[in-house]
Amino acid sequence: MRFSAIIPALLSAGVALGEVITIQVGANDSLTYSPSSVNASVGDTIMFEFVAKNHTISQSTFADPCTLTTLANGSTGVDSGFMPVAANATSFPTFSFTVQNTSAPLWFYCRQTGHCEAGMVFAINPTASKSFSAFQAAAKATTSNSTNSTTSSASSTAASTTASTTASGAGAVRVGSAAFVLSVVGLVAGLL
Repeated sequence: MRFSAIIPALLSAGVALGEVITIQVGANDSLTYSPSSVNASVGDTIMFEFVAKNHTISQSTFADPCTLTTLANGSTGVDSGFMPVAANATSFPTFSFTVQNTSAPLWFYCRQTGHCEAGMVFAINPTASKSFSAFQAAAKATTSNSTNSTTSSASSTAASTTASTTASGAGAVRVGSAAFVLSVVGLVAGLL
Protein backbone atom coordinates (compact mmCIF):
# COMPACT_ATOMS: atom_id res chain seq x y z
CA MET A 1 0.00 0.00 0.00
CA ARG A 2 2.93 2.38 0.48
CA PHE A 3 3.51 2.21 -3.26
CA SER A 4 0.06 3.65 -3.95
CA ALA A 5 1.10 6.89 -2.21
CA ILE A 6 4.33 7.08 -4.22
CA ILE A 7 2.73 6.76 -7.66
CA PRO A 8 0.68 10.02 -7.55
CA ALA A 9 3.75 11.91 -6.33
CA LEU A 10 5.91 10.53 -9.15
CA LEU A 11 3.24 11.14 -11.76
CA SER A 12 2.79 14.74 -10.68
CA ALA A 13 6.57 15.21 -10.92
CA GLY A 14 6.43 13.93 -14.50
CA VAL A 15 3.65 16.38 -15.40
CA ALA A 16 5.71 19.29 -14.06
CA LEU A 17 8.48 18.54 -16.56
CA GLY A 18 6.78 20.65 -19.22
CA GLU A 19 6.61 20.57 -22.96
CA VAL A 20 9.44 19.64 -25.34
CA ILE A 21 9.89 22.36 -27.96
CA THR A 22 11.97 21.25 -30.96
CA ILE A 23 14.03 23.74 -32.94
CA GLN A 24 15.70 22.72 -36.21
CA VAL A 25 19.15 24.19 -36.71
CA GLY A 26 20.33 24.78 -40.27
CA ALA A 27 17.28 23.23 -41.96
CA ASN A 28 17.44 23.33 -45.78
CA ASP A 29 21.13 24.32 -45.51
CA SER A 30 20.06 27.75 -44.24
CA LEU A 31 21.56 29.91 -41.50
CA THR A 32 18.43 29.69 -39.37
CA TYR A 33 16.85 28.25 -36.28
CA SER A 34 13.34 27.12 -37.10
CA PRO A 35 11.26 28.51 -35.54
CA SER A 36 13.43 31.57 -34.84
CA SER A 37 11.72 32.39 -31.56
CA VAL A 38 9.40 30.60 -29.14
CA ASN A 39 7.40 31.31 -26.02
CA ALA A 40 8.26 28.83 -23.30
CA SER A 41 7.21 28.19 -19.72
CA VAL A 42 9.25 27.15 -16.71
CA GLY A 43 9.91 23.42 -17.02
CA ASP A 44 9.74 23.35 -20.83
CA THR A 45 12.63 21.63 -22.59
CA ILE A 46 14.11 23.38 -25.60
CA MET A 47 15.61 20.73 -27.89
CA PHE A 48 17.79 21.81 -30.79
CA GLU A 49 18.11 19.31 -33.63
CA PHE A 50 21.16 20.04 -35.78
CA VAL A 51 20.22 18.98 -39.32
CA ALA A 52 22.95 20.43 -41.55
CA LYS A 53 26.55 21.66 -41.60
CA ASN A 54 28.27 22.77 -38.36
CA HIS A 55 26.44 25.12 -35.99
CA THR A 56 26.09 25.95 -32.30
CA ILE A 57 23.41 27.24 -29.98
CA SER A 58 25.18 29.75 -27.76
CA GLN A 59 23.69 32.14 -25.22
CA SER A 60 24.25 35.86 -25.62
CA THR A 61 22.54 39.05 -24.50
CA PHE A 62 20.18 41.41 -26.28
CA ALA A 63 22.82 44.16 -26.09
CA ASP A 64 25.63 41.95 -27.45
CA PRO A 65 23.98 39.38 -29.72
CA CYS A 66 27.09 37.75 -31.22
CA THR A 67 29.11 37.24 -28.04
CA LEU A 68 28.98 34.21 -25.74
CA THR A 69 27.75 35.18 -22.29
CA THR A 70 30.17 34.58 -19.45
CA LEU A 71 28.84 34.92 -15.93
CA ALA A 72 30.63 36.77 -13.15
CA ASN A 73 31.64 33.39 -11.64
CA GLY A 74 33.49 32.50 -14.85
CA SER A 75 31.01 29.96 -16.19
CA THR A 76 29.44 30.44 -19.59
CA GLY A 77 25.82 30.63 -20.50
CA VAL A 78 24.23 27.84 -22.52
CA ASP A 79 26.55 26.62 -25.27
CA SER A 80 26.20 23.42 -27.27
CA GLY A 81 29.67 23.55 -28.75
CA PHE A 82 30.01 22.89 -32.47
CA MET A 83 27.69 20.17 -33.80
CA PRO A 84 28.91 18.99 -37.23
CA VAL A 85 26.45 17.09 -39.42
CA ALA A 86 27.54 15.09 -42.48
CA ALA A 87 25.82 15.92 -45.77
CA ASN A 88 24.33 12.40 -46.01
CA ALA A 89 23.35 12.08 -42.32
CA THR A 90 20.16 10.22 -41.46
CA SER A 91 20.31 10.82 -37.72
CA PHE A 92 20.99 14.19 -36.19
CA PRO A 93 22.66 15.38 -32.99
CA THR A 94 20.55 17.24 -30.46
CA PHE A 95 21.24 19.60 -27.58
CA SER A 96 18.66 20.40 -24.93
CA PHE A 97 18.16 22.52 -21.86
CA THR A 98 15.26 23.15 -19.52
CA VAL A 99 13.82 26.62 -19.00
CA GLN A 100 14.24 27.50 -15.32
CA ASN A 101 12.97 31.08 -15.26
CA THR A 102 10.80 33.16 -17.57
CA SER A 103 11.28 36.56 -15.93
CA ALA A 104 13.41 37.79 -18.86
CA PRO A 105 13.87 36.86 -22.53
CA LEU A 106 16.73 34.53 -23.48
CA TRP A 107 18.94 35.25 -26.49
CA PHE A 108 21.07 32.85 -28.56
CA TYR A 109 23.22 32.79 -31.69
CA CYS A 110 25.44 30.52 -33.78
CA ARG A 111 29.17 30.88 -32.97
CA GLN A 112 30.28 29.68 -36.41
CA THR A 113 32.25 32.57 -37.95
CA GLY A 114 29.92 34.93 -39.81
CA HIS A 115 26.68 33.11 -38.98
CA CYS A 116 25.44 35.45 -36.25
CA GLU A 117 26.32 38.47 -38.38
CA ALA A 118 24.20 36.88 -41.14
CA GLY A 119 21.23 36.83 -38.72
CA MET A 120 21.45 33.28 -37.34
CA VAL A 121 19.94 34.05 -33.95
CA PHE A 122 17.20 32.64 -31.72
CA ALA A 123 15.05 33.98 -28.87
CA ILE A 124 12.96 32.56 -26.06
CA ASN A 125 10.14 34.77 -24.77
CA PRO A 126 11.03 37.98 -26.61
CA THR A 127 8.99 41.03 -25.58
CA ALA A 128 7.56 44.04 -27.40
CA SER A 129 10.40 46.23 -26.13
CA LYS A 130 13.06 43.58 -26.85
CA SER A 131 11.73 41.85 -29.94
CA PHE A 132 13.26 39.06 -31.99
CA SER A 133 13.46 41.32 -35.07
CA ALA A 134 15.35 44.01 -33.09
CA PHE A 135 17.74 41.33 -31.76
CA GLN A 136 18.32 39.95 -35.25
CA ALA A 137 18.88 43.46 -36.65
CA ALA A 138 21.48 44.11 -33.93
CA ALA A 139 23.20 40.82 -34.81
CA LYS A 140 23.32 41.74 -38.49
CA ALA A 141 24.85 45.10 -37.57
CA THR A 142 27.64 43.37 -35.62
CA THR A 143 31.12 43.20 -37.08
CA SER A 144 32.72 41.27 -34.21
CA ASN A 145 34.11 37.76 -34.33
CA SER A 146 31.39 35.33 -33.23
CA THR A 147 33.77 33.19 -31.23
CA ASN A 148 34.54 35.94 -28.68
CA SER A 149 33.00 35.98 -25.22
CA THR A 150 32.38 38.72 -22.68
CA THR A 151 31.70 38.77 -18.99
CA SER A 152 28.19 39.57 -17.89
CA SER A 153 27.19 40.46 -14.37
CA ALA A 154 24.75 38.12 -12.63
CA SER A 155 22.55 38.04 -15.67
CA SER A 156 18.98 36.89 -15.29
CA THR A 157 19.18 35.47 -18.80
CA ALA A 158 22.05 33.13 -18.03
CA ALA A 159 20.50 32.10 -14.74
CA SER A 160 17.23 31.34 -16.47
CA THR A 161 18.31 28.19 -18.27
CA THR A 162 20.64 25.32 -17.87
CA ALA A 163 22.18 23.17 -20.54
CA SER A 164 21.76 19.45 -20.46
CA THR A 165 25.39 18.83 -21.17
CA THR A 166 28.16 21.42 -21.01
CA ALA A 167 26.87 24.72 -19.68
CA SER A 168 27.51 25.32 -16.06
CA GLY A 169 24.92 27.87 -15.11
CA ALA A 170 22.35 28.19 -12.42
CA GLY A 171 20.33 25.13 -11.40
CA ALA A 172 21.12 22.39 -13.90
CA VAL A 173 18.28 20.10 -14.84
CA ARG A 174 19.28 17.44 -17.31
CA VAL A 175 16.77 16.29 -19.89
CA GLY A 176 17.70 12.76 -18.84
CA SER A 177 15.99 13.47 -15.53
CA ALA A 178 12.62 13.09 -17.22
CA ALA A 179 13.56 9.62 -18.40
CA PHE A 180 14.70 8.74 -14.89
CA VAL A 181 11.40 9.86 -13.34
CA LEU A 182 9.41 7.92 -15.93
CA SER A 183 11.58 4.84 -15.35
CA VAL A 184 10.96 5.02 -11.61
CA VAL A 185 7.21 5.39 -12.22
CA GLY A 186 7.30 2.30 -14.46
CA LEU A 187 9.31 0.35 -11.92
CA VAL A 188 6.97 1.25 -9.06
CA ALA A 189 3.90 0.51 -11.18
CA GLY A 190 5.38 -2.88 -12.06
CA LEU A 191 5.80 -3.70 -8.38
CA LEU A 192 2.09 -3.25 -7.71
